[in-house]
Amino acid sequence: MEKVRAYIEKYHMVGTEDHIIAGISGGADSVCLFFVLLELCPGLGVPLTAVHVNHGLRGDAANRDEAFVRELCGKYAVPLEVFRVDLESISKKRKQSLEECGRNIRREALEQVCAKCGGTKIALAHHQNDNAETLLWNLARGTGLAGLCGIRPVNGRYIRPLLCLNRREIEAFLEQRGERFCTDDTNQDTEYTRNKLRHLVIPVLEKEVNSQAVRHMNEVTEQLLEVGEYMERCSEDAFRKYVKTDETPNHFLVKKELWEREPEILCTMVLRRVLELAAGQARDIGRVHIRGVLELFRKQSGRSLDLPYAMRAVRTYGGVEVYPEQDSVPQAEKKAYPLRIPGETCVPDMGMTVFCKVFPKTMCFSMKEIPQKEYTKWFDYDIIGTPPCIRSRQGGDQIAIDRAGHRQKLKSWFINEKIPAKERSAIPCIASGSEILWIPGRRMSSAYQISSHTKQILQIEIVKEDGKAKEL
Repeated sequence: MEKVRAYIEKYHMVGTEDHIIAGISGGADSVCLFFVLLELCPGLGVPLTAVHVNHGLRGDAANRDEAFVRELCGKYAVPLEVFRVDLESISKKRKQSLEECGRNIRREALEQVCAKCGGTKIALAHHQNDNAETLLWNLARGTGLAGLCGIRPVNGRYIRPLLCLNRREIEAFLEQRGERFCTDDTNQDTEYTRNKLRHLVIPVLEKEVNSQAVRHMNEVTEQLLEVGEYMERCSEDAFRKYVKTDETPNHFLVKKELWEREPEILCTMVLRRVLELAAGQARDIGRVHIRGVLELFRKQSGRSLDLPYAMRAVRTYGGVEVYPEQDSVPQAEKKAYPLRIPGETCVPDMGMTVFCKVFPKTMCFSMKEIPQKEYTKWFDYDIIGTPPCIRSRQGGDQIAIDRAGHRQKLKSWFINEKIPAKERSAIPCIASGSEILWIPGRRMSSAYQISSHTKQILQIEIVKEDGKAKEL
């Protein structure tokens, strides 16, 4: 009891203002937890409420467990909330294994009682053997630093006062006190993964390798937990420094400086946090996805990666953007609006109006007359073939970049100008077929500039919806 008391104090599990909700199945672990809390809570003035879940799987045996817990709580005047569920049916509906669904249902029951009774802490009966099983399971399946830390003594409102004890100590404690407990036959069934570790792996380690194997594994998880908490603090600092959140929900920009300046372990931790926040959950986000995003930093702008939960990561000039796929810029082109020449063309999709007029170049024309405004340009009207329109980019677009007629794909021009991929489809273009005459506010084609051979001049002016000249 003193060992548990010291453990509770070490991790600041319980305070005088708390109300503890404890999961009591009737097995040795939970009965030990019951008596530990029963003895410690009155001294702290902390109320205790018990919760029992009857999964409806073991027929009479499950009902006997429920009756035992009811008798135990009644004997010591501890309030009890009992939940009866059809676990098999629920697991099929949720498409979960019985193990996973059972854990979720128990958590849901505990949370429900916690909210109903004003609870502040939820106590679970995990012990050192459970922690060793978790460590082995995570290692076998593949894990990172978080998985190597095993079961946390305190995780939010959840506390585990028995993590300082092994199974033998718990059973010896109950035997010494003469307390009964229930035995769940399914705990012996090695069809379940955890039971394989419990009955086939750990006993071999204790017998053939080291009798203190469980204790040693717990010591390692405790040290790794300290390392993990330190790294978490570092990753939080790095997140604040290198991750920019967008006004769009779940949209993040991870600045390239993270990859350039910080060690890879810190980069992976920050990226994991970004992916989990963007997805809204952590499940199914694995190391392979984080490595994939990390690789994007080595690639050119525009490269992308599909991720779980319909997320996308895109390399940009500033770093890597991560967002849900539905937030990405649509690839389908917007409507093309033929320009009225002469006349005005309203473009509601882009919030502007385009004014066009044609006039002859006079004999006394001077190049100094050509306007140098961002929103007004003059073009050689006679050499424009296909009637011009205003639209967003399309596949195959190109623009002349010099008087010699050298052309560049519009996509390549965007890349060279370091225009983020997500912004490109929103940029208006004045086009003649696949020839770009003008990217307002950015670049005019060299092929359609006024020359000594020009006879007619086309003036194009772009105006905001409010009638003011548009500075793009």
